[in-house]
Amino acid sequence: MAKSETYTQAGVDIDKAKRLVDRIRPLVRQTHTPGVMTDIGGFGGLFSLSNTRYRKPVLVASTDGVGTKLKVAFQTGRHDTVGIDLVAMCVNDIIVQGARPLFFLDYLATGHLDEEVFLQIISGVVEGCNQAKAALIGGETAELPDLYRPGEYDLAGFVVGVVDDENIVDGASIKVGDRLIGVASSGLHSNGYSLVRKVFFKDMGLGPNDRLEGLDLTLGEELLKPTRIYAETVANLTRDLPVAGMAHITGGGLTENVPRMLPERCRVVIEEGSWPVPEIFNILQQAGKVSQEEMYRVFNNGIGLVLVIDEERVDETLDRLAAMNEPAWIIGRVEAAEEGRPSLEFV
Repeated sequence: MAKSETYTQAGVDIDKAKRLVDRIRPLVRQTHTPGVMTDIGGFGGLFSLSNTRYRKPVLVASTDGVGTKLKVAFQTGRHDTVGIDLVAMCVNDIIVQGARPLFFLDYLATGHLDEEVFLQIISGVVEGCNQAKAALIGGETAELPDLYRPGEYDLAGFVVGVVDDENIVDGASIKVGDRLIGVASSGLHSNGYSLVRKVFFKDMGLGPNDRLEGLDLTLGEELLKPTRIYAETVANLTRDLPVAGMAHITGGGLTENVPRMLPERCRVVIEEGSWPVPEIFNILQQAGKVSQEEMYRVFNNGIGLVLVIDEERVDETLDRLAAMNEPAWIIGRVEAAEEGRPSLEFV
């Protein structure tokens, strides 16, 4: 009789996957909000909008990943922060349009499913969802033998939020004279890590346990600082303060993300030196001989969120941010667009 092959022998352990779902169920339930109608483990997650109290609800969705920052997690063996990054990279993209996050789904793919690594990752996703006040209502864990190197995995996330049609923040009301307020990042967040890893690990020959002058943490700890989630900050601001425009400073840095919120009639001027740049960026720029232009185009340089505020409401906005322990600075202004001049200029 021919030998009977099994899926487990081929490298996919269905029983393990089922066991892990049972283990994370209590964690996932911590994120559930009144709209959640199903537990994890079904074919799809159900979420009711009946409790959202929006008159003309508009759904806002986004998807993203963590990128090669995951490589640092592989090097350090620490996997409890990248789940926060995953949630942050998705959630921060929808809140800048005025949306409140409703629910989140995650996708984890790996060659071999390590139970303890999986639990660390999911604990980070749960923490991110709790910070964002988003329910984790489902996801997918795929064991894909031969597709990933041993010990490696990839993550993707998907978020859906809601905003009243009349409260969508699309930059249409931005006008000349408005001010730009920059809200502090926690560090590198989750962008530019291919360049970061090249400079520190390849060019400089450093390891994640090395320490650099000017940093309080090891290099690995610094690089794994989780991305700030601004959901509650934005919700508190927009509840009773007019915010004309918002930009999440993600891939593309200040250079590409700030102009995305501008109407054609406007341009912005950002004042260099108007905020303190965290030391990790200065070290990276000097060690890698990275031009200032490239720094602005790739990294957030200490600014994770940009708000456009009417000049008369700037002080009130800064006071509100300070009360929420959010460091923030006036970093620029809105001017009239001029033919032949860029939509964003650093001065």
